[in-house]
Amino acid sequence: MAEVKKANDANFEADVMQSALPVLVDFGAPWCGPCKQLDPIMDELAGDFDGKVSIVKVDIQESPGTAAKFGVMAVPTLLFVQGGEVKDQITGSAPSKAKLEEKLGSVFS
Repeated sequence: MAEVKKANDANFEADVMQSALPVLVDFGAPWCGPCKQLDPIMDELAGDFDGKVSIVKVDIQESPGTAAKFGVMAVPTLLFVQGGEVKDQITGSAPSKAKLEEKLGSVFS
């Protein structure tokens, strides 16, 4: 089963922006309640979309440069990245698995 990958300021460009697969990036923080609610959903999506979409988590405290580069002002923030370009974004409360599956299908179709 695929796992959620960890990205940081050092590897974000290679792991996300240059990825051959579309990427769902989860910007979060250890102290963020909604981020913790999102963690098991992201784990499930990593398995469900294995080989189709890469699921990546970024801790904004460990990677402030990447968070700033993408204007992350609130967590969780989810970016949908394909071909090195941000295609869509969700900011705020943790969406349901069904909503994320629907969004992945519409953004990366």
